Amino acid sequence: MKPGIHPAYGPVVFRDKAANSAFLTRSTMTSDKAIEWEDGNTYPVVDVEISNVSHPFYTGTARVLDTAGRVERFERRYGRREAN
Repeated sequence: MKPGIHPAYGPVVFRDKAANSAFLTRSTMTSDKAIEWEDGNTYPVVDVEISNVSHPFYTGTARVLDTAGRVERFERRYGRREAN
């Protein structure tokens, strides 16, 4: 990699505001806020609205769309198309 053209890559804490959880990882994101982590070091913290802890797909609360029911509802509304 060319020196001087890439952003700094270092440890960052991502804090999920919806689930009140946080995790430490490496990223190029920066923040003016900082937090003291479990290891005693201070890291920049980035607040996020949703993460794997609170997202419905990962928590198992995601709804599965019933495609067959949607097709039947469409046919009831607009009528079944005649085959030629």
